[in-house]
Amino acid sequence: MAETQERYYATGKRKTAIARVWITPGSGRIVVNQKDFDEYFYDHIVARYIVEQPFRLTGTEGKFDVYCTVKGGGKNAQAEAIRHGIAKALTEYHPDYRPPLKKAGLLTRDARVKERKKYGLRGARRGQQYSKR
Repeated sequence: MAETQERYYATGKRKTAIARVWITPGSGRIVVNQKDFDEYFYDHIVARYIVEQPFRLTGTEGKFDVYCTVKGGGKNAQAEAIRHGIAKALTEYHPDYRPPLKKAGLLTRDARVKERKKYGLRGARRGQQYSKR
């Protein structure tokens, strides 16, 4: 391993959430928007599982500290944006981590976003109810 840097940066995105992620070798601490992870995602139980998935796949749980700023979207989209950023940062740290992350689909940007509402319709696709008689 040729680690000359001590911080690795990547950007993760999901829906309208954008996460800027820095990872450093450390003890497994995660800080989101200057708050501890559990404090920021206090009402979202699944968030920790989502965010730590890249570390589980590469066998690096508890070996990196994560500092990230995230804005936009809901809590789930933010957690998935952080996961995307961590996966990209891990490949910056060591290229050998790329295959398991790629196989799990964590390096691919999930392009699904909310479809816009069209005029003349009640929603993106739903129209007015039609009565034949």
